[in-house]
Amino acid sequence: MHVQWESTIDPMGLYAPLIHAQLGWLSHPQELAEAMVGFSGRLWELQWHSMRRLIGAPSMDPVRPHEDDTRFNDPIWHESATWDLVKSWYLMTTRHTQDMLYSTPGLSSAERRRAAFWWRNWLNAVAPTNFLATNPVALRKAVETQGGSLHAGWQNFIDDMQAGMVRMSDPDGFEVGGNLATTPGEVIFRNRLVEVIHYAPTRTRVRARPVVIVTPWINKFYILDLNERKSMVRYLLDQGLDVYITSWKNPDASMREVSFDDYILDGVHATIEAARAQSGQPTVHAVGYCIGGTALSIYMAWANRRFGAEAMPVADWTLLTTLVDFRKPGDIEVFTDEGSVNFITSGMARKGYLDGAQMASAFRLLRSNSLIWHFAVHSWLYGEKLPAFDVLFWNMDTTRMPYHMHAWYLRELYLRNRLIESNALTVAGEPIDLHQIAQPLYVVSAEDDHIAPWQQTFRIIHFVTAEKRFVLSSSGHILGIVNPPVKPAKRRYWAATAHRADRWEAWHERATPTDGSWWEDWMRWLKPRSGPLGRARPVVNAEHPSLAPAPGVYVHEH
Repeated sequence: MHVQWESTIDPMGLYAPLIHAQLGWLSHPQELAEAMVGFSGRLWELQWHSMRRLIGAPSMDPVRPHEDDTRFNDPIWHESATWDLVKSWYLMTTRHTQDMLYSTPGLSSAERRRAAFWWRNWLNAVAPTNFLATNPVALRKAVETQGGSLHAGWQNFIDDMQAGMVRMSDPDGFEVGGNLATTPGEVIFRNRLVEVIHYAPTRTRVRARPVVIVTPWINKFYILDLNERKSMVRYLLDQGLDVYITSWKNPDASMREVSFDDYILDGVHATIEAARAQSGQPTVHAVGYCIGGTALSIYMAWANRRFGAEAMPVADWTLLTTLVDFRKPGDIEVFTDEGSVNFITSGMARKGYLDGAQMASAFRLLRSNSLIWHFAVHSWLYGEKLPAFDVLFWNMDTTRMPYHMHAWYLRELYLRNRLIESNALTVAGEPIDLHQIAQPLYVVSAEDDHIAPWQQTFRIIHFVTAEKRFVLSSSGHILGIVNPPVKPAKRRYWAATAHRADRWEAWHERATPTDGSWWEDWMRWLKPRSGPLGRARPVVNAEHPSLAPAPGVYVHEH
């Protein structure tokens, strides 16, 4: 009965964890009574606050929004007794429900998190700020504009429905190759999976060893080349490094049988070989970001087994917000149990791919207030024009994943966590053992990353035997990486050598906090390893002519 329910009625686990939570409390009456007594005390405090506000007496809020909750920032939510009570009762109910779910007796931690996740999304959806009648800011704007905000909001709503999503950025505000991904370069290699872009040098003399960046195939490569001020690619070029980057093809149903082996051989390996051949250098420095970093980690184990340490095409490498141990993958865990994976893979099997919009929706649910409801309120209720924000535009520029590859990735890595088991996986004909990797490693994680939590990304330290430096950047999965040096410094980072026996707590205690961008620390680590300075190489040559100017052809596929 459980299997039937899971596979046909509740494949994503929306209802079962909530039912289990109810049963958990009912089967523990003493704990339930204690929880209700505590809630009664908080309710009495809220009742007293309500009475004082209604008679005009001063009163401290018994419950306040979290620091990152901007829904109730407008002064009217505090100055008006009526709206203050609406806010306070909503927050009290929400806080109590979440606390009860997280402390449910008799449930596994995974079920508690799953129940809390879905209930939190429902509570976020019914917040008073999301409805015209219970949002005083929207009502005020409607009066001030004589209904103009409502007319504009209705048009925004219609446009979003036609787009099939709540849009976060003005879709006409950017053009890839126009005001995004503008660093000059040429596509010097292309196959069915990837284009390799070689960038034009900005210095007359560059380091001998090229840098090869393996980008994620979830979304598109230009997150690392947004504009001249934010571009990691341009920063590397200005530091005198020779840069190559992957631009992945956006797969369709015809590519349903493309496998993870293909991504390693025709993707990562083909890119590194193209860079070696075009540059004339025996080795490269490889960089992997997110799932591109997971692929690079597998490739490093594969190549060490295939070629041996002496013939390795990669001399040293960098990982950016990368998971190799998927035991605690963060909030995305709610989508990676057996039932959810079965549901996702069956959908992919019918189409031949996972639609990028589905992936984007899942990630946006992880932060629904800031990534869904914030934009719905400002666009639909306030009638505001969508902002032109490059990172949000990139976030909406989604890509698909081929069925065979993504099903393998979900099952073998997220569901079974087999990458950390020596020789448990065989990829492209070689058993994969992370302990075989002997090349020095620089690892970057982000403090507020909810997609690849830094305490989990730290675990790569336990598997790679080579010298390692670990860096923790402030901010999240994107802005922790797209983090150019600026003055005054906007962010900070912690950096220190990491040892295989280290726990993340001990590493963090001895790591040095520094204001500024970790990019500068990376350059101090990378430049001495990148060989001597020499005359800058041409962007193309006879063996590798230009196939298209940067940003290439694949990046424009939708």
